[in-house]
Amino acid sequence: MTLLPLLVDFATTGRIGPLHCGIPLTEAEELLGPGRPHPVIRMKGPDTDGYPYAWGDLELVVTRRLVSGIWIRLWPGSTVSMPPLVLPDAGPHEATVPREDLFAALDEAGCHHEVNSLLTFDEQSSIWTRPADVCAVFGMPGRDNRVPDRDRFYLEALHKHTTE
Repeated sequence: MTLLPLLVDFATTGRIGPLHCGIPLTEAEELLGPGRPHPVIRMKGPDTDGYPYAWGDLELVVTRRLVSGIWIRLWPGSTVSMPPLVLPDAGPHEATVPREDLFAALDEAGCHHEVNSLLTFDEQSSIWTRPADVCAVFGMPGRDNRVPDRDRFYLEALHKHTTE
């Protein structure tokens, strides 16, 4: 699997393979290996809620030791790092995903998406996918982003949260 099909699958289903909101952190770590806990978790202990464990550019937010959020973070102009369970093909994957490319892939997959007006302003835009309720956030490239077109929006994050 390459990055774009992974993103479309997540946006369409709200899952990344066996990973989903509600899965116990222990089960996620059995699948992915130990995650790197956020510094607040290291300072206050494993019962601290609302902070992520990271596996490269994949983050799982944990509440009451259950996954309450899934994030894929991208840095346009660089490569993405994901555990083999998530992105099994060997080698680095390009993290530069133009907004139009994701829209076209979502449309081709039959995944409905609509503007997320709460996160659309200035040099940022966002969508919700339906029915999975995954949020995609796009931004204009920063000064340090090595992208082919500085006037386009690029995917920076794709995330899902439980409603609890």
